[in-house]
Amino acid sequence: MNKRSRRINAIIESDKKAEETVIKLLLLGAGESGKSTILKQMKIIHDNGYTQDEAAQKISVVCANTVQSIGAIIDGMKALNIPFASKQSSDYAALIKRTLDKKDEFQPLTEEMYKAIKTLWNDKGVEAAFERRDEFYLHDSAKYFLDALDRIYDKNFVPTEQDILRTRIATMGVIEVCFTMKNKLWRVFDVGGQRSQRKKWIHCFDDAKAVIYVASLSEYDQVLLEDDSTNRMQESLQLFRQVINNKYFVNTSVILFLNKKDLFEKKIGHGRSLRIAFPNYRGQRLSLFFDHHTSSLL
Repeated sequence: MNKRSRRINAIIESDKKAEETVIKLLLLGAGESGKSTILKQMKIIHDNGYTQDEAAQKISVVCANTVQSIGAIIDGMKALNIPFASKQSSDYAALIKRTLDKKDEFQPLTEEMYKAIKTLWNDKGVEAAFERRDEFYLHDSAKYFLDALDRIYDKNFVPTEQDILRTRIATMGVIEVCFTMKNKLWRVFDVGGQRSQRKKWIHCFDDAKAVIYVASLSEYDQVLLEDDSTNRMQESLQLFRQVINNKYFVNTSVILFLNKKDLFEKKIGHGRSLRIAFPNYRGQRLSLFFDHHTSSLL
């Protein structure tokens, strides 16, 4: 073997050893399954969390999620033909819609916007629509942000880690978080879950050590943002089928991560039947029921 060949082999061997110290994970799942929240939790646990400056940069997203939440309920009221309890509420609803139409919801809350959201959140019509939130699209953290309105409006407000974990902004493309654990570099990729984003997954499949497929247990009584005629859990099941049967995952471990168990338990406890998503459910043990449905996709 000549000197040039030995040098090439040495480079190949060095690259191979470097690759062995890198673990690449893909976070996949339908929109709003909680993938981005898991990625944020990894950053908090393994990458020193968020600095004060980084947290301050999330103020606009918190404000936007708050305005979007009340806006979604207003849309739900219209779809369900639920009237406002007062003309003032109706006028404030128009203000909210104008703000959303102009894409101004990422601005800090003005006094007028604060009063509008406060009034609407206490409106009996809004309350009635919120009770029927399974019939229209509404983000899981809507109540969290609307209940925290006074704190968010405070001039000294800086989002807490819990606030950041609760924020929701659709993942467009691919977001990566890197951290070191047990002498290995972990590269974790969060890929957009909305239908329009899924075609981009193909570019992330190569060399992944594992795929973590995230499914929200609590979405069984909810509909898609992009298609309000489609049940979110049924959509997630179909997408899971596509992932586990994808040719790129033949030699890749696939981990099913069932998320939002706390919200799921609350819904079941309040009498929200699984038959909304699974008409054939007859009251059997939930663990056995889900085992049957996931294994049938393999």
